[in-house]
Amino acid sequence: MSIIDSELDDVASQEYGRKVGERLRSIRRQKGLSLQEAEEASAQEFKASVLGAYERGERAISVPRLQRLARFYNVPVDQLLPRDRDGDDDVVDLTSTAPDQRKIVIDLTQLDELSGVSAEMLTRYLTMIQVQRQDFNGRVLTIRRDDLRTIACILDTSEDGAVKRIDELGLSYRP
Repeated sequence: MSIIDSELDDVASQEYGRKVGERLRSIRRQKGLSLQEAEEASAQEFKASVLGAYERGERAISVPRLQRLARFYNVPVDQLLPRDRDGDDDVVDLTSTAPDQRKIVIDLTQLDELSGVSAEMLTRYLTMIQVQRQDFNGRVLTIRRDDLRTIACILDTSEDGAVKRIDELGLSYRP
């Protein structure tokens, strides 16, 4: 390997580390945690100064530590890694919703209260939506029209019936 190749690898490695840090910061902020709050909530397993160094790309994170951080944030480990820029076709523009579409906001904290096959399927589907949208705040999830169609199938009802059923199940978020 030439000196130039080695330097290019170092630059690429630093850039990737910076992107990993951006993802770590994004997930922490979605969880509503400051660096200090993350340290406290993790019982000092993840020190604020070290998390900050990871987030700035100044320090590399090991795979086992990345796995523990994913468990702490309650997200799949792959969500802590940067997206491949060639895969931008899969990114959905969340800012372009039609004003006439009704929005249903699910209170994710109430899902644990449900039981049964439909509840399990609904939980899995909502988790899939979170992963697709990279939305891990863990408290609420806004449902779109296409999502509602699938939820209606899961609940064995119409779209209007699904809205009513979501409310009956205590899953409608009320701030």
